[in-house]
Amino acid sequence: MSLTAHIPSHRKPRRSASKMALRAGVAGGVLSTIAVAGAAGPAYAEPVTETIEMPTLTADLANTFAVSADATQQVAHTYDLRAQQDAAADQAAKAAKKAKAEADRKADAQEKAEKAAAKKAAEAKAAEQERASRSSERTTLSAASTSSNDSGSTASSSASSSGSSSSSSQATGSAASVVAFARAQVGDAYVSGGTGPNSWDCSGLVQAAFGTIGVDLPRVSQDQSTAGTQVGLSNLQPGDILYWGSAGSAYHVGIYVGGGKFVGAQNSGTGVVEQTLDYDPPSGAVRVL
Repeated sequence: MSLTAHIPSHRKPRRSASKMALRAGVAGGVLSTIAVAGAAGPAYAEPVTETIEMPTLTADLANTFAVSADATQQVAHTYDLRAQQDAAADQAAKAAKKAKAEADRKADAQEKAEKAAAKKAAEAKAAEQERASRSSERTTLSAASTSSNDSGSTASSSASSSGSSSSSSQATGSAASVVAFARAQVGDAYVSGGTGPNSWDCSGLVQAAFGTIGVDLPRVSQDQSTAGTQVGLSNLQPGDILYWGSAGSAYHVGIYVGGGKFVGAQNSGTGVVEQTLDYDPPSGAVRVL
């Protein structure tokens, strides 16, 4: 056996003559058919008389497109500008509303402040007029007290002849000054620890009243309730010191002014008042004068 007997050949196999003849016949038939169709074609085909032209991009058309693009951009810019203007107008309206509210608030505050100032001025004027009236009354009473001291014996004899008692109804001498001072403070405010001139506590008023005649009393109620001679409530005289509580531990004091009345700095609700003894009956009294 040859060494190359099993090596396949790389040469293409030859086509058979029959197959080549068949293919040649088919090709010839096709060509004949095309020739016949070409010969018969002119008798049945219609000539092409219309052509379609595609538009060409001219300079005018390009300008038209450019103008259209510019117009579109301008419209977009206009809408954007209008939106910005609307937003700015809305913001300005909100700012104006806020500014108006603030202005109204300030106007209300100013009006309230002006009313408060006017009220305060009126109160200050009324207080000044009241102080002036009290000062005038105090001066008059002081003059009357001095006159009473100068003519004490005459007044005493006159009182005896009329059969009236001066020990329980009308103050004389130094007691008159104490009573006059106390009454002049009626209407002042009560302030704990107050010693005047326009606000008092109970012992501060009593101390100041006796201070006008040179009597130096202790500062607090407890000590004032033992600063003089104890007297019965049925034997009171103008200028006696009334106290509430027990002697030595009193919690409140006032001044008996005669006629069954007393003056005292009662509390923050009433201030300094002149009231009858049954308004707040005292526990006891001491006589300093």
